[in-house]
Amino acid sequence: MQLIKVMEEALNKPPIEYEPHKHTLKAWAMYCLRDRGFKVVYADKADFAVETRAGEKLYFKVANSAENLDGKSGWIVLDGSTNSVSITAPQ
Repeated sequence: MQLIKVMEEALNKPPIEYEPHKHTLKAWAMYCLRDRGFKVVYADKADFAVETRAGEKLYFKVANSAENLDGKSGWIVLDGSTNSVSITAPQ
């Protein structure tokens, strides 16, 4: 899915670096995506949703490790050792 690749690129080349003592991972990810023009909206099933131009919503949760991730929603995972982000597409 091309949207996931573009999102991953936006988070791996962020406008601001992630600093855990200043902001949450969720807030940082939402800011970075909005800065690149993504429509990030509220979601009760996940941390937030990204709405496509076609009106489809993709639900995402954020985490600091790739352990214990459910397969129901998409995941944005920040690897703290390499400061790289990987995204798992929602099912």
